[in-house]
Amino acid sequence: MEAIREYKAWRFNGFLALLLILAACAIEFFLMRTVALNHAVALLWIAIPLAICIAVSFGGYVIVQPNEARVLIFFGRYAGSVRDAGFWWANPLTVKRRVSLRINNFTSEKLKVNDLNGNPIEIAVVVVWRVVDSAKATFDVESYQQFVNIQSETAIRSMASQYPYDAHDDSKPSLRVSRNEVSDDMRKQIQARLDVAGVEVSEALINHLAYAPEIAQVMLRRQQAEAVIAARQRIVEGAVGMVQHALQLLSESKVVELDEERKAAMINNLLVALVSESQATPVINTGTLYT
Repeated sequence: MEAIREYKAWRFNGFLALLLILAACAIEFFLMRTVALNHAVALLWIAIPLAICIAVSFGGYVIVQPNEARVLIFFGRYAGSVRDAGFWWANPLTVKRRVSLRINNFTSEKLKVNDLNGNPIEIAVVVVWRVVDSAKATFDVESYQQFVNIQSETAIRSMASQYPYDAHDDSKPSLRVSRNEVSDDMRKQIQARLDVAGVEVSEALINHLAYAPEIAQVMLRRQQAEAVIAARQRIVEGAVGMVQHALQLLSESKVVELDEERKAAMINNLLVALVSESQATPVINTGTLYT
């Protein structure tokens, strides 16, 4: 099947067309008056076709508002689109369908899907879109508004299953943290599905994201536990670095010479003091490490 693409339809200034039709009406009046007064029956061969043309011509007027298009259909064939705002006259035998080119918002329902880890989540998205090809929107899909709604929800479900809800590793994107990256990926996926309808997607933003109610409490405790583990890991890494720095400073300044056993004891005390959640209580040793 040959792809239909929008092109500009032939149209004429509506005000000039109105003047011409009014002039034709004046001629028609003159002819009919002549026929009535002079019984010039032969003039009916001109007057009757002219009257039919005048009657038909009134169907050619069309008013196009800003950010609107009129798709012209001539006996089942696409005859172009009128995008320029104003008062126009086009082929009076065409059907003129209105297609809005304004920006639209589509807010999806709260969809229940599984994320990359298999956890059930709820997600809702706002999709900002507009028609950029009136011919495709009219002829390639049954209803482009309904097509946008269904295909957007399908793309949202597909996208949500490609990311985890949350990830403590900063190098891995997640639905909760990597909003910009996820929104851009979602916009591309929705756009790929809506190209056939002549629709352009400018934004796709998540406006609701949560675990499904049946696992919300369990996942909250899991999140808290993972956050505690990640925090402790950072604390331990920082404490080890501080101990290494302390030993290096002592070695370079030669304040005291420590054997391996004393270094082990010092490392143990420093790690306990740095990592412990409670405040460390120092113990003063008046003897030596061995007594």
